[in-house]
Amino acid sequence: MSIARDYAAALSARHLLFATALIALGAACLGLPQGRAAETAINIPAPALDESLTAGAATEEAVLAGGCFWGVQGVFQHVKGVSSAVSGYAGGDRATAHYQIVGTGATGHAESVRVLFDPHQISYGRILQIYFSVVHDPTQLNRQGPDVGTQYRSAIFTETAEQAKVARAYVAQLNQARVFDAAIVTKISQFNGFYPAEDYHQNYLTLHPDSPYIAYNDLPKIDNLRQMYPEIYRTDPVLVTASATTN
Repeated sequence: MSIARDYAAALSARHLLFATALIALGAACLGLPQGRAAETAINIPAPALDESLTAGAATEEAVLAGGCFWGVQGVFQHVKGVSSAVSGYAGGDRATAHYQIVGTGATGHAESVRVLFDPHQISYGRILQIYFSVVHDPTQLNRQGPDVGTQYRSAIFTETAEQAKVARAYVAQLNQARVFDAAIVTKISQFNGFYPAEDYHQNYLTLHPDSPYIAYNDLPKIDNLRQMYPEIYRTDPVLVTASATTN
């Protein structure tokens, strides 16, 4: 099938298999399967504990993992106050930070997104609120939707002691409030490096909105962001440039 062949260069074997199955299930309408699409967004309270605003700090960084990085990147590219959202790999070594190797699940990496934001416009806690409510389902262990493996785990890579404190307090707050049907399994780890993904992964949602995978799993997240957080939704996404992917 020509559509499946077109995706082969950019999709892992699992993604290609999923896209091919979608096409085969309903050729008349691009074959979207019956059942639930992307994880349903959940209204959750804002974090009771957030970072203190540091005078003069113009940019802060958050590194987050929540399934395939295409959707995670796509959501944060539509958030006001975010200046960059780059798909990449965190949790492993530089030498093995390559898509085909990471896809084996043996490198320790998680598909992640490095989010640069202005803390005067949006706080770290607010970034986490979007992450937990819109970006992914934090109760799924080592998977997200059709993607299975430790490389698709839910993880927050904290860069400061204050980020770690805010993240841990927020997970405890959400678990205590029982806003999800199960306990949050998001792993909070100290940041140990981020390696940008290959160029063809950058801006993937924006460039391929008609991809069955994107349409089924990720575009609903953008709509959820717009509906749930209209005050911080930006219509035009902030796209990745070549300089942003330099290691």
